[in-house]
Amino acid sequence: MNTSERFWEHKSLSEMNKEEWESLCDGCAKCCLHKLEDEDDGEVYYTKVVCRYMDMDTCRCTEYEDRNTLVPECVWLQPEDVAEFHWLPLTCAYRLIAEGQPLQWWHPLVSGDPNTVHESGISVKGRVLSENHVHPDGMEEHIVKWVE
Repeated sequence: MNTSERFWEHKSLSEMNKEEWESLCDGCAKCCLHKLEDEDDGEVYYTKVVCRYMDMDTCRCTEYEDRNTLVPECVWLQPEDVAEFHWLPLTCAYRLIAEGQPLQWWHPLVSGDPNTVHESGISVKGRVLSENHVHPDGMEEHIVKWVE
């Protein structure tokens, strides 16, 4: 594999083109989980509740191109927001690269297989509920600690 094929090892997030940027997503879907933030200390708590547009079999958004129109609070990761990536999972490629860390062996860019993120147990596949089945006031009941 030549250097250009492993672009993430020599480019910063802000230097990546759209295709490279999008390919960093490992498909874990943890960014699509509902999260709760403690107003006192700013700590972010993940729930096992995903957006209604999440395909729970593939861990991909069914409305990716229109997600910010359909769900205005949907997070749209952009290079200029790197300083705010602290809420992303420790395994997230965007966070890892922002912090100067290598991608994990199961990341599809490293393994060459989009299923290794699921096979390794990193993705939320098989472990989540759709927001369609959870009352908005009941999110706290679904807080989880994902092992990373």
